[in-house]
Amino acid sequence: MFYQPGKTDHGLRFDPFKACVVPRPIGWISTVSATHQTNSEPTSNLAPYSQFQNLTFDPPYVMFSANQTPENRSKDSVVNAETTGIFCWQLATYPLREAVNITSEQLPYGVDEFAAAKLERTHSQLLEPRVPVPNFKGVPMVKESPVRFECEYHSTLRLPGNPPMGSVDIVIGKVVGVYIADHVISAEGKVDVSKTEPIARCGYYDYAVVRECFEMRMPGDQLTRDGLEGSARKNREANEKANPLNGVKQVEAGEIKEQ
Repeated sequence: MFYQPGKTDHGLRFDPFKACVVPRPIGWISTVSATHQTNSEPTSNLAPYSQFQNLTFDPPYVMFSANQTPENRSKDSVVNAETTGIFCWQLATYPLREAVNITSEQLPYGVDEFAAAKLERTHSQLLEPRVPVPNFKGVPMVKESPVRFECEYHSTLRLPGNPPMGSVDIVIGKVVGVYIADHVISAEGKVDVSKTEPIARCGYYDYAVVRECFEMRMPGDQLTRDGLEGSARKNREANEKANPLNGVKQVEAGEIKEQ
């Protein structure tokens, strides 16, 4: 079969597009609101996004993509990240699947999804909002999730689409803190998917769970393989070897600075 999206009909009972790009990591994103009731803690928000990915590794950046609401507004996660300049990601796992589903509901702005899903929370250690947020104690994160990132907001790319929900906000953030539970790290020092049991979105209302993987090393030079591995240490060692003199450039905090 062949069809042109928006021009010709695919002829199927269900739209196949999202089912063709699978499995998709879930961006389970937590944020805080900059506006809340007097003398109370900032309102927490937690929501899963099935368009999520890491972008690079040294320094690490991630993105999540949020389609706008039926009212043609940006999602709460986007508004909060843009306003406060911070957000967190937590790994969505099979044991937490029901909570992930509960937090996917489009609730009124200001409703605390942590409370709705009865999730125990912990808080970020490094993040500071770029606007005043009274009683700020950190961005809340799902305590039971075995992997969590603390992120500083970088930018938003808005792609136009057909109303009401076709337009999308692509939010990019720099990862400044990484938490990995000790019990999911293997003896050889790898994150063990058989222990984290990450879930991923497929098409329609379907999900997948990852419990096993296989290794396949690409042919070619070692430096390229190190990049595929995502080794920041080896990348910096290669840079230092290639540029041993002063004036080597290194990316720091989103800018290029002279050492």
